[in-house]
Amino acid sequence: MSTFLQQLINGISLGAIYSLIALGYTMVYGVLKLINFAHGDIYMVGAFMGYYIANGLGTSAAQALGMSPDGFIARGLLGAGTMEPSLVTALVVMLLAMVICAALGVIIERFAYRPVRKYSRLTALITAIGVSLLLENGGQVVFGADPKFFPELFRKRNIDLLGGASINTADVVVLIIALVLMVGLQVIVYRTKTGRAMRAVSFNLQSAKLMGINTDRIIAFTFALGSALAAAAGVLVAIRIPRIDPLMGILVGLKAFVAAVLGGIGNIPGAMLGGLLIGITETMVVGYLSPTYKDAVAFAILILILLFRPSGLLGSVAQEKV
Repeated sequence: MSTFLQQLINGISLGAIYSLIALGYTMVYGVLKLINFAHGDIYMVGAFMGYYIANGLGTSAAQALGMSPDGFIARGLLGAGTMEPSLVTALVVMLLAMVICAALGVIIERFAYRPVRKYSRLTALITAIGVSLLLENGGQVVFGADPKFFPELFRKRNIDLLGGASINTADVVVLIIALVLMVGLQVIVYRTKTGRAMRAVSFNLQSAKLMGINTDRIIAFTFALGSALAAAAGVLVAIRIPRIDPLMGILVGLKAFVAAVLGGIGNIPGAMLGGLLIGITETMVVGYLSPTYKDAVAFAILILILLFRPSGLLGSVAQEKV
């Protein structure tokens, strides 16, 4: 039972990160019917932006106090001090990374996807693969191919739970922030004028244009919102597992795509559910079978869902007239 509880906790934490990335896939697909394969690489860029911002904040603050960055961190003024300033620093790092990646998402949409929007979906799909390869290889050139280790933004410790299980404070932070972001997305989509316009564009792009909606602005906003969530996931992963590299978005992005398909791509609650299910299933396989099958299980689920329920768990089957 202790093993089950521990793996369940780990799976929920991992699944929350998959859900954040899957939300970007499902929003873009819902609006444009485009699978944005570059989304996982935006997650990678978000992690690296958080890395450089965190180090930059430490350097700037240390210089202001006449200390070395290492001494600054060692003194507990950034990352190893009391919980409140550490969490504030982590939130600042995450928000700045989200802003940068939101801008990146808008740039990608404007210069890569918008020019090919009038062509076939295959053209847009090939463009998405090209953007993905550009970000992966460009990341190796800009950030360096060697792995980097994310600075510790707050002191981590284990909290003992009932049944012999424990949870790390990093997992608690990941869960709380992921939940807040998911709830915030629901509010934006279902309680704001922009969200109403997003749903209108998702339902029928041409009709939305006729109703006076600036569809280009709404599509750009959708890319910005999805990219910001991917950046948040990148920083949260780096907090939880502080090793990042320019190719970290490939496999995680594919798993998040599987999560979006599992829940019903184009369905926001479905992306959340799919991410949690993939995360829990993956950790259960690690705990009870072998870490060897950790990555294979997501693609086995993809095959099964495409065979038996192609619309996903919460997706609806669209009726098409011939």
